[in-house]
Amino acid sequence: MKLLLVNSNPAKCREIQQTIESTGTFDVICATSGTEAIQCLRRQTIHALVSDVEIEGLDGWRLSRMVRSGIFRCAADIPIVVFAATWCEHIAETTAREFGINKLLPYEEVEQINQVLTHALAGARTTSDKVSMLVVEDNESIQEIVERILQHRFDVTIAETGERGIELWDRNNYEIVLLDVMLPGLSGEKVLDYIMAKNPSQAVIIMTAHGTIDMAEAMIIQGAADFITKPFRAEQLRRVCEIASRREDFMISNRQFADKVQELREREKAYREISNAHQQLLDNMTTVVIEISHKGEINFLNKAWSELTGHTIDSTLNQPFIEYVCPKFEAEEAIVEDTLTDIFSGKVQYCTLEFKLKHLDSIDIWVEGRFSATQDDEENWLVTATIDDITKRKKAEFKLEHLALHDTLTNLHNRYYFDNELNRLSVLASKGEGPHALLYIDLDHFKVINDSQGHHQGDMVLKEVANAIKSKIRKSDLLCRIGGDEFALLLSHSSMLDAHELAEQICETVKSGHYQFEGQVYKLSCSVGVASINGSAKDGHEYLKQADIALYVAKRRGRDLVHVYSENDQDSENLRDTIEWIHQLQQAIINDQIVLHFQPVIQCKTGQVAYYEALVRLNIDNKLIYPGSFIPALERADDIKLLDHQVVGKAIKYLADYPQIPRMAINLSAHAFSDEKLAPLIEQKIRQYKVNPKRIIFELTESASLTNLAGTVRMIERLTQIGCDFSIDDFGTGFSTFTYLKQLPANSVKIDGSFVKDMTTDPIDLALVRAIHDIAKSLNKVSVAEFVEDQDTLDLLVELGIDYAQGYHIAKPAAIETFIQHSQAIDTSRLFTPI
Repeated sequence: MKLLLVNSNPAKCREIQQTIESTGTFDVICATSGTEAIQCLRRQTIHALVSDVEIEGLDGWRLSRMVRSGIFRCAADIPIVVFAATWCEHIAETTAREFGINKLLPYEEVEQINQVLTHALAGARTTSDKVSMLVVEDNESIQEIVERILQHRFDVTIAETGERGIELWDRNNYEIVLLDVMLPGLSGEKVLDYIMAKNPSQAVIIMTAHGTIDMAEAMIIQGAADFITKPFRAEQLRRVCEIASRREDFMISNRQFADKVQELREREKAYREISNAHQQLLDNMTTVVIEISHKGEINFLNKAWSELTGHTIDSTLNQPFIEYVCPKFEAEEAIVEDTLTDIFSGKVQYCTLEFKLKHLDSIDIWVEGRFSATQDDEENWLVTATIDDITKRKKAEFKLEHLALHDTLTNLHNRYYFDNELNRLSVLASKGEGPHALLYIDLDHFKVINDSQGHHQGDMVLKEVANAIKSKIRKSDLLCRIGGDEFALLLSHSSMLDAHELAEQICETVKSGHYQFEGQVYKLSCSVGVASINGSAKDGHEYLKQADIALYVAKRRGRDLVHVYSENDQDSENLRDTIEWIHQLQQAIINDQIVLHFQPVIQCKTGQVAYYEALVRLNIDNKLIYPGSFIPALERADDIKLLDHQVVGKAIKYLADYPQIPRMAINLSAHAFSDEKLAPLIEQKIRQYKVNPKRIIFELTESASLTNLAGTVRMIERLTQIGCDFSIDDFGTGFSTFTYLKQLPANSVKIDGSFVKDMTTDPIDLALVRAIHDIAKSLNKVSVAEFVEDQDTLDLLVELGIDYAQGYHIAKPAAIETFIQHSQAIDTSRLFTPI
């Protein structure tokens, strides 16, 4: 079926069309004017019509009358629905009835269109053609006359008595009541009283005889709308009823109109209250809320704008927004105007910018603006934005940026900045823009001042040294502090001769300085390594390594010297090999190339395994590297703490993975007593792997213990509190330390293997082993002998009463699986002769 949709508004036409077509009942034909609609109705057979009241060249009322007159090809009774933008319900129903329209709908109820059309197609009239009327009359002749005269215009219902009239009126809604005065039983006056009491606006027409005209007047005053005297002519009755009908239309429409006016007033009041609340909310905000027109002019602002910029709202409105952006900032960055251009062209929907606004007092204000694109009714792009003052944040960022690139003590640039500049000069040199020079400066014996006078005085010295060096360099040169007492100096476009001369001057300047504390004068010197940034190296790191090597050569040669790196220099070559080896070791530790082997420690009396000692190796290039090859190098590079941490973590994990291990001894380096992070790490690993701390024994060499006796005691006490045991390793290498043994709260003493391995042939070694054991026993400590390499040595240890033993004769170090897979089946029967 075809439906003609007549509407001049494209958006509303599209909405109605989509709603109708969603059911699939109609093929919709659209017309935008009355002329176009008439042409369509003449050419095609249309089954339904949907029109706007206001259409170009015609209106919906007249178009409906033309359809109902039958002048077109369509049937005169096709469903007609008219939409109206302005709306009064009763006027709509009345007007629709007059023009033969099935339904008049407001646009707010467009979703009802399909239901209305369905009812209309089924033959139901959505809007009744007739006015409903209740006639209360006891005379049958008059009943017939009234019904015959009014039946074409009114839907008449007859009640023979007043009681029946009230019953029907209560049950139904009648637009007009035609009421006789003289009724049997309940009189017309009482019926009117009842109706007026319940609905004073009900239209009631009084029928009265000439003799009761006074009563009719009284009933008019009582609330009746009109009266007619009997007998009456047909035309007279029609006119009175029609007037009452029109009055009813007016009264109802007036009430509805009044209700609409009141509703609009209430909405306006609510809108005004909401608007005021929103405006108050906006004015209380510290964030600026702004709207910018498609011309770039400011349409709206809240009070925060005045507080932020000092400009009043009145002076700002309708002014170009770009005029309030800091001119210098916009000239350099050109981001605000470009962003607005992109938004107005539809390229950008949302963005956040940081930029500067100019204050009325010529102060620059850093702000963050969040810009959003929207469109007005004419589809012009608008910008709504919020703007916040971020001046304090930007100052903090600039300060943090300064801190990130500078050393806080000397205010020189730091290592991070130095690395970037070194790489930049390296790239320039590789392009032929050079050469440049790098000076690596290290203060000689600075630790003496730090240790004797404290870090505060040491910091003062560093600042004085930094200022002294700065006084000798050019503005184009870059001095950085890259370590505790280490400085690096980058010389752009400098020859090696100039660099060497400057390095000598720096050495002389530092040496000539006098650093006095509490009447005592300290002298300082420095060593300088020099490298040429000439494009020969692959990156800046290589140049730094060259300068580092040159610095170490200068220190080895006696300090207070300058040394220039050269590939042909033998000292530089040897040191470079050492540094590369240290680098390999460092990478092996970082990459967890650590391997733990284990050597059992047996109880001498029973031959049973008491615990295992964990022994560290490194796997480099698939080769096992033993401690003697890497421990000294790591200690020189001050990286031994990293090894300690890795070994501790790995060893404790072994205890968790292999509950068959009764206990494990873990060696700590000489630097462990000064490592504040080690004890917390041990506690954390024990909790992480849920290991009983009594299964752990930590070993520290005697010489390391005596280096810092107080630190060692603190370390042992802390580990004891955790629940671990402690053993002094290699005891006896410093024989004079017997007096210290009682000061160390260790659980066991391991006799140095150099005494044990020759004790069967050397009476002095035997005496030393016996003495160490006796002293340990007297101090309630157990003794452990290492380097047990034959049966005679083991037998002698048993005879002396040594508690535990380990060595190649018992078992060589191996992977833990070697022992655990055989249920710790070390053949100790061969070690003891049955008694």
